[in-house]
Amino acid sequence: MDTRQLAAFCAVVDRKSFSQAAERLGVTQPAVSLQIRSLEKRLGQRLLDRSGRRVEPTEAGLRLYRGAQRMLSLEEQLLEEVSGGDEGDLRGKLAIGCSTGPGATVLPLLLCQFQEGNPGVAISLSVNDTQHVIDLVAERQLELGVVGAAPRHRAVTFEPFFRDEIVLAVPPGHRYAGKKLTLEELRSETLILMQEGAGVRQMLEDELRSAGLRLRDLGVKLELGLQESVKAAVAAGHGVTFISRSSMEPELAAKSLAFARVEGLDPTREISLVRATGRTPSRISEAFVGFATEKLT
Repeated sequence: MDTRQLAAFCAVVDRKSFSQAAERLGVTQPAVSLQIRSLEKRLGQRLLDRSGRRVEPTEAGLRLYRGAQRMLSLEEQLLEEVSGGDEGDLRGKLAIGCSTGPGATVLPLLLCQFQEGNPGVAISLSVNDTQHVIDLVAERQLELGVVGAAPRHRAVTFEPFFRDEIVLAVPPGHRYAGKKLTLEELRSETLILMQEGAGVRQMLEDELRSAGLRLRDLGVKLELGLQESVKAAVAAGHGVTFISRSSMEPELAAKSLAFARVEGLDPTREISLVRATGRTPSRISEAFVGFATEKLT
């Protein structure tokens, strides 16, 4: 079976769009359409439902999608084995993504140390919000992801990686710096949030829900993007924000930020590895995960 056709089909299913699939593959939209028509003609089955606003797989298409992912993963593994072998020095590229919490401090240092020990490896790290990282792993643009939340997603699997503490960042000299405050006292503070899709925000929503509250109960008026934006706003005295403790270590050392804890909210979260379901891990990714796990324990 032509793996180019399968790759085009999987890209359309992942993106739910012919035009976006073409952009992802670096080809024209007519070329993608031709690949899909040829595949449908060969199998004698309609694989995609084009009647709605988004392209969706038919029942036959879903069966093909699952098998195609396994076949494409096997092809990728075979090419790696032929070009690099299973023994000797690691050579190749590791494309990894992470959310802003673990991406700020922990992961870059681990990647630098790993690359120094494996000079034949080229590493590419991209930092985005949690949901975007997961989508890129699901679409196989990244081999690994490291995120601070694990929302349900049929195309990826999550594995525990390490634990991270979430704290309330406050300006230096704030009345609650180094202390605990209640949820009622938190209501009187100007709470700054990261954008939707950020792992810390998802954790906060879950914790508040467990306490019988919602974000709107806190009167949130500021949503300022991701980690660096909210840290800058807090340091300037415009409010307080929930953030990864590890991501604010430089500011704590420089005394440009302090932190507090809120009673009734769990201050820790699991940082997870994200892998595409059914994708066979490369030698490089397995070596890095083993290296990082040893360093973090």
